[in-house]
Formats: sequence, structure tokens, C-alpha cells
Amino acid sequence: MNDHGTMTTDNHAALWHGRFEEGPDAGAVAFETSIHADERMALDDIFGSKAHARMLGETGIITRTESERIIEGLDSIERDLLSGTLSVDYSAEDIHSFIEATLTDRIGEAGKKVHTGRSRNDQVALDERLYLRRAVPELRKKIINLVKTLADLAEKHTDSLMPGFTHMQHAQPVTLAQHFCAWAWMFTRDCGRLTDALCRLSRSPIGACALAGSSLPLDRKLEAELLGFDEVTQNSLDSVSDRDYCIELASAFALIQTHLSRCCEEIVLWSTSEFSFIDLSERWSTGSSIMPQKK
Repeated sequence: MNDHGTMTTDNHAALWHGRFEEGPDAGAVAFETSIHADERMALDDIFGSKAHARMLGETGIITRTESERIIEGLDSIERDLLSGTLSVDYSAEDIHSFIEATLTDRIGEAGKKVHTGRSRNDQVALDERLYLRRAVPELRKKIINLVKTLADLAEKHTDSLMPGFTHMQHAQPVTLAQHFCAWAWMFTRDCGRLTDALCRLSRSPIGACALAGSSLPLDRKLEAELLGFDEVTQNSLDSVSDRDYCIELASAFALIQTHLSRCCEEIVLWSTSEFSFIDLSERWSTGSSIMPQKK
């Protein structure tokens, strides 16, 4: 950095630096950097780049030798990240820049060809889909286990009577099993929403580039197949300009949190002296700093 606050270090990691002669202001770099957020997509970015390099080699856009060198270099970066021998450089603008710069450092000029026929616009859209496609099934698996646990509890309490409430007043008798099943059905619907979202997520945006595709003979279907997608997106502009899949999943997550909150609130209510339906283990309870009788 010089006296004017302008970055003077090597700018080779900036994927957009082509027409620029002056380095960016340090404040601007700090403002726009996203690596602290998107480093969690490092493995997804590598996976996507390996498929892209394979496609570039298969179509003859780059040589097969270059394609193999890129893939081998990305494999080494993946291994080193997983083993901890390579750490993310937080001075990089984003995880994509870091990985490409590291690749170029390791294999030379061939590393720069990994970005051929690709923009960060479709690259980010791809990374997000890959990350969500990996993370959402793990969440769904946990919810399914919760539903199974609630079903098991319900089976044990088919004869356990309890009052049902409306407006916090006794209304009709129900069983504890019915209450557990009510919770289970909430989470079953949550699983359905996640499953539906994953279906819409399984479309590859790569090849859309900045917004209008590329003049290079990219094979989008081959790359989608290598990445495990069901199909490719149908409109390049839509592919990079909409994040409805993120919003859809955020909505599903919010409903899951609401349902979890409802369960927790009812458990807290049942444990109060006014209800005394359950007695929570001290392992899962706290107390008051001034009122020792409270649990």
C-alpha cells in the first residue's frame, strides 16, 4: 500500500484487472471483499472448476494436457485445504480469486485457463447451488431423524392423556401421542419443502457467463452431467440474475426455526409450576442468580 491508500501489491489475483493500470483503493478492497463469507464454498468452487476444466479439455477449447494439469493442481489444493497444510489467504478478494491464484502459483500459466469461458457471475451461481445441494440434504437428514424420534415417542404414549388447550384454557382431552404427532407432521412438511427446493436447485447455470453466454463452443450439458445436475438452466440472463433458490430455502429454514421454536416454547410451558407436566433434567436447565428456587 502506498501513501495514498492505494494497493500496490501484485494484482494477479484480481480476476477483473485486465484494463486497469492503477491498483484499487484499500478501503474499496476491504468493502467489497467476500472471502470471509464465501470461503465455506472452497470445496464446491474446486469441484466446479475441475468439471469446467474437464469440459474445456473435452471440447478442445484448451488442450487435454492443460486440462489434466489444471485438475491435478486443483486436486492438490483440495487435499491441502482438507489437511490444513494450506490456509485461505484473506487478502484475496474472494474464494474464487484465491483458488485461481493458488492454482496459477502451482502449475504456472495453465492455471489461468481454468476461467476460460466463465464469469464470476455464473461461477458464483454454480458455487451457491453446489454448496446448498451438499448442505440441505444434511439438514433434511437431521429433520427426518427428529420425525422418527417423535413417532417413536408417540407410539409409547398412545394412552397418556393430557388436556388440550385453546386460549390457554382446558378445552378437550388429547393424548401425548397426538401432540408428538402434531410436531412430527410439521417437520414432515418441512422435509417436503426442502425436497421440492432441491429439485429446482438441480439445474446448472455454468455457461451463462456474465449474462449472455459465450462465443466459445462450451458444452453445458457435459459440464452439468459432470457436476451431477439433472439439466441446465434455460435462460442465461435468468441464470445469473436471480437468487430465488436462496430465498426459497431461506423461507423453508425460517419455517423450520418457527416449528422448532414452537416445540421449545411448549416444552418450557409444560415444565413450569403452573403446568407441571414434565420435569426437565438439570443437564438441560439453568437457574437464577438471585432466586435459588428457580430452575
